[in-house]
Amino acid sequence: MTRSVGEHVAWFGVGGFLLIAAVAGWPVDRLVLDWQPARVAAEPWRAWTAAFVHLSGLHLAANLAGAALVVAFGAAARVGATGAWAWLIAWPLTHLALLMQPALEHYAGLSGVLHAGVAIVATQLQFTGTPRQRVVAALTLAVLAAKIVHEAPWAHVVIHPAGWDIPVAPLAHATGAGAGVLAALLVRVLLRVGSRLRIQAIDRHD
Repeated sequence: MTRSVGEHVAWFGVGGFLLIAAVAGWPVDRLVLDWQPARVAAEPWRAWTAAFVHLSGLHLAANLAGAALVVAFGAAARVGATGAWAWLIAWPLTHLALLMQPALEHYAGLSGVLHAGVAIVATQLQFTGTPRQRVVAALTLAVLAAKIVHEAPWAHVVIHPAGWDIPVAPLAHATGAGAGVLAALLVRVLLRVGSRLRIQAIDRHD
């Protein structure tokens, strides 16, 4: 039981921090923290704080619910510290990649980072999961890709989905998913390199 809890601490830590920061950021003036490409050079911290502010109560509630589901997904997959490190890397990359669309003058919310979290879990399961988990992971990545294609981020700076009281930036979903896959692969490569270096060091010592 203790070992199982320990596997989840890092993942829960990142997810819990995002949840708490989003709630704490609700009363803050959005323009102080949101993503603004024109200010990224002078205020690079916006690549992190953009996730903490939201455009409406519905926006915040939906993202809090989504964050809880992503945390639960990662916990069930036992992504552990590896997934947590990947999520931390993907977080700012998700927003920095928005520079490819300078017409998106403002962006706020957790949705891009949540897409990154889902992509990280699914990518990691492709390497560490059981055969059944790998099928679920492959389907998850396929659904994620289909969602992004349907939203057509190359064609729209923002979209206005029915039932939403805010404009949605589909590019953030695409950059989040892409950053998640890249971060998961990067962490995996770094772990392999580190493991090989440790083995070589032990062999030399012996």
